[in-house]
Amino acid sequence: MKDNLIDLGARILMGLIFLLAGLNKIADYEGTQGYMEMFNVPGMLLPLVILVEVVGALSLILGIKARWGAIALAVFTILAGALFHFDLGDQNEVNHLLKNIAIVGGLLLVVLHGTRDWSLGRKLGWD
Repeated sequence: MKDNLIDLGARILMGLIFLLAGLNKIADYEGTQGYMEMFNVPGMLLPLVILVEVVGALSLILGIKARWGAIALAVFTILAGALFHFDLGDQNEVNHLLKNIAIVGGLLLVVLHGTRDWSLGRKLGWD
C-alpha cells in the first residue's frame, strides 16, 4: 500500500506542474505566443505545446499510458529548458534549467518502472 501511495503521489506532483502550465497557456494564449516568439519559437506551435502538457499530465496522473506520457513530457521539458532557460550567465535561468533537468529525472523513473496498482491504466489494462 505504501508503494502505491508514493507512486500515485509522485505522479500527481509531477503531473500538476504540466497540467497547470498547460491550462495557464490556454488562459493567456496571446501572451504565451508572444513569449515563445521572443525566443524565435513559432507561436503556431503553441497548440502542440498545450496538447503535450495537458495530455501528458493527465496520462501521468491517471496512469493511462504513463510511460508514453512521461517520455513526451521529458522530451518537451528538455527542449523547453534548452530553448527558454539556457542562459548560464543568469542564475535564475540556471535554476530553471536545473529544475527542468530534475523533473526529467523523475519522468525517466516513470518510463523505467511504469505505474503501481493505483493507476487507472493498470485497472483498465491500458498501462
